[in-house]
Amino acid sequence: MLTWVNQFSTCCFLDNHQYQLNHHRYECVAGAGAEDCISLNSGSALSGLNRFQEKHQDWSFGHLSYDLKNEIEALGSIHPDNTGFPDLFFFVPETILLLKNDELCISAADKTNADRIFDAIKSISVLNDASPGAVVFQSRITKEEYIDAIERLRSHILRGDCYEINFCQEFFAENVELNPLAVYRSLSNISPSPFAAFYKIDYRYLFCASPERYLKKQGNTIISQPIKGTAKRNPLSAGTDAVNREDLYNSAKDRAENVMVVDLVRNDLSKICQEGSVQVEELFGIYSFPQVHQMISTVSGTLQSGISFADIIANTFPMGSMTGAPKKKVMQLIDKYEVMRRGLFSGAVGYVAPGGDFDFNVVIRSILYNSRTRYVSYSVGSGITYYSNAEEEYEECLLKAAAIRNVFAYREAVPGEK
Repeated sequence: MLTWVNQFSTCCFLDNHQYQLNHHRYECVAGAGAEDCISLNSGSALSGLNRFQEKHQDWSFGHLSYDLKNEIEALGSIHPDNTGFPDLFFFVPETILLLKNDELCISAADKTNADRIFDAIKSISVLNDASPGAVVFQSRITKEEYIDAIERLRSHILRGDCYEINFCQEFFAENVELNPLAVYRSLSNISPSPFAAFYKIDYRYLFCASPERYLKKQGNTIISQPIKGTAKRNPLSAGTDAVNREDLYNSAKDRAENVMVVDLVRNDLSKICQEGSVQVEELFGIYSFPQVHQMISTVSGTLQSGISFADIIANTFPMGSMTGAPKKKVMQLIDKYEVMRRGLFSGAVGYVAPGGDFDFNVVIRSILYNSRTRYVSYSVGSGITYYSNAEEEYEECLLKAAAIRNVFAYREAVPGEK
């Protein structure tokens, strides 16, 4: 399926890698080719999205970039965009593939083409692509600059400017030629994740191994599953691994971060949900992935009648796990202290189904690639509170990036190396 959809200039391939997490409807969902699309930057993007959704009552796939914040909260972005994704892009696919257990449902613009497409998928040559090979990444900031930024943010928290802030850093490489399928397959083999995505808009690619759901709508129920809290896996020692998992569950710091983002999500959902319907289905759930244990909570609510998809986004985006609290203030601080524009990183990719149900991930643990400019990057971050230790936060960032570093046989640039 992946190889087949990659033949198209626009495609979106979403895979849960058979994780048995709550609220998954499909094992794999894919859209290929674009019958129609919308591509907008912040300003009037959400009103344009509303018109697009009203025009098309069928499936659509697409993304929301972090910089939609500039429209939602009247903010700005002072840093350059190096990956080239628009702030908002959605497309109505020519072909939709829905995989659930042992059944593949194919929906095509020409309904007579389903059998032909199925035969093509079965017969397509799936090459055993070579490893992506070594890529020399550079950091946008030094470790010392990172630590200094954390200390400045802790000063803001002490002054009462905010309670928690998600601070991120970028690693990048230039003049890189990549085989997109090889990169995504390698990332998926190293770190299969429940909200994985292979996403392409012409020459712009996202290879995503996200463990986090931003938002799902099913009927009149809305669900968010924020992540805050990370611990290292130890696959060579079951005993140590179990201790790490238990330590995460009992960690006062991680619980404090998690409950803060849960409160932020509850507040966001209360703006669009029926009074009294917002509830925490699970608090401090511990879920294990190949590289890390994560603390995940689940918040749900019953939507008010007449709420559009764009209304939901305007009241909940960007997701609290990638900002902090209070949301507008920390987004101002993020733009002041981070040295890159996030773009699609810490945004969301997903689908809207006929009838208005949807499911979107959080774009983290991801690689962004522009094949035209030959620029590749990944970003990682962590939640900062007053009690954060800057050295430990830096190590947590490297832990979260472990799978990506392994994809490229990672090594850091030596001074003066390009």
